Amino acid sequence: MSTLDGTETNNTKKFNKLFSGLEDCNEDEQRKKIEEMNEIIDGMNKEEFRSILTSELFNEILAMIEKKKMSMENATRILKHIGYCKVLKNVWNRCFEYSILNERFEKMIVEEDKKKEKKNEKLLIDLCECYLLLNGCASSELISTCVPCLLKVASVKEESEETRKEKEMALLTLSEKGYSFIEQELYLKKITEIIEHHQEHNNLTKLAYQSAWKFLINRFFNYGSLEYTVSNELHFGREAARELEELARCIDWKKKEGEEMNKEEAKEEITLMRWLQTSNIYFVGCYLQNEEYVELIGSIVQVFLAAKDNFSVINDLCIYPLRNAAKRRVVKVEDLLKGGAVYAILEGMQRPTLNKDIMNDGLQFLVNVSYRLKGKEKSENDEMKRKATKRKIFEKMEEKGYEDTITSFHEVFEFLNKKYYSDLSLNISDYLVNV
Repeated sequence: MSTLDGTETNNTKKFNKLFSGLEDCNEDEQRKKIEEMNEIIDGMNKEEFRSILTSELFNEILAMIEKKKMSMENATRILKHIGYCKVLKNVWNRCFEYSILNERFEKMIVEEDKKKEKKNEKLLIDLCECYLLLNGCASSELISTCVPCLLKVASVKEESEETRKEKEMALLTLSEKGYSFIEQELYLKKITEIIEHHQEHNNLTKLAYQSAWKFLINRFFNYGSLEYTVSNELHFGREAARELEELARCIDWKKKEGEEMNKEEAKEEITLMRWLQTSNIYFVGCYLQNEEYVELIGSIVQVFLAAKDNFSVINDLCIYPLRNAAKRRVVKVEDLLKGGAVYAILEGMQRPTLNKDIMNDGLQFLVNVSYRLKGKEKSENDEMKRKATKRKIFEKMEEKGYEDTITSFHEVFEFLNKKYYSDLSLNISDYLVNV
C-alpha cells in the first residue's frame, strides 16, 4: 500500500508494514498488530494520516473480510479508530464514502437491524460507528437506524473505564452528523437525559460531554424550538463556560504552537476547540435572551487572551462566537462589555503581529457594536443604559487610541472585503462609537 505522494515517513512505513502482514496472522496476532497500528495512527500528523486514508486501504480490508482472513471484530477495531482519529485530527476525506466497503456496511446495518431474533447488538453498534465516522454523506435511512442505537450505548449508567470509552465513541460519532435532518422523537428525550445525568453524576469524559452538546446544538438549524431546552433547562451557557475554564487550566499556554503534546493534552486542546465551535453555532442560532451569555462570553474571552501569543488557531476560533454574539440583538451590548469581549477585541486589534482573520472578525465585531449603540431605545430607562454603555466603550476606545488604529486599517478594508466577502464598511466612522 503506497502513500498519496509515493513517499513514506517513519510512521507510514511502520503502519504499512504492519498492515501488509495482517492477512498472514491468526485472529489474536492480528488484534495485537491492529492495536499497534492504532497507536501509530495516534502519533501521526495530519499529512501522514491523510496519506494512509486511501481507497486501497478500505478495499484491502474488505478483501480480507470476504476471504475470511479478518474477522468483523478486528475490521471494525481498526476502522473505528481511523474514524475516531479522522474526527479528532479534523481531516476531510471521502475515500471510504466511494469504496465498496461503504456499500457493504450499509447493507450489513440494514440486515442486522431487521433481525427479530439473534440480533448481534455489538456488531450493529460497531458497524454504525464505522459507517458514520468515516462517511461524510450518510443516508437519512441509515442515520435513523444508527442514532437510536448509539444513544442506547451512551445512556448506559454503568460506571467503568471501558463503558466511558464506549460512550465517548458513540457520542463523538453522533456529534459528527452535522445538520442532517433527524426526527426529534429519535433523540431528544435520550440526549437530554444523557446531559442531565452527567450534570448530576459526572459520568462522561470531557470529549463525550462536549459531543453530546454538539449533537444537540447542531439540530438548531432544523428545530428552533430546541433553544428553550438548551438555554433554560440544560443551561448550555453555564456548562460551556465551566468546561472552557476547566480545559483552559489544563493547557500550557506558554508552550509554542506545534510543540509535541502527550495524548491527553492533545485531546484536551481538541475538546476546548470543539466547545468554541459549538458556542459559535449557539450564538448564530439563539433567539432567546439569557443571563448566562455574560458567563459564556467571559470564558471565551479568557481563552482568547490566554491563546493570543502561542495558539493562533484557538485564538481565531474564539473570535467567531464573539463576533456572532455581537450581531445578535438578544445578546446585549452590556453583556459583551461585562464579559470583557469589547476590551479583549480592542486589545487584540492592536497587536504588533495581527493575522487577517483576527483583523477581519475584530472589525466585524466592533462595527456591529457601533451600529447597535447608535439606535435610541424606546424606554427612558433603556436609553439611559444605552448611553452609559456607549460612554464606557467610547472611553476605552479613547484610552486605547483605537481611532488611530482604525485609520491605519483603512487601506486593507477593500482587500478584506474581496477575501472574505464580508462587506466591511469603507466609512471609518462606522467603526467608532461617538458620544
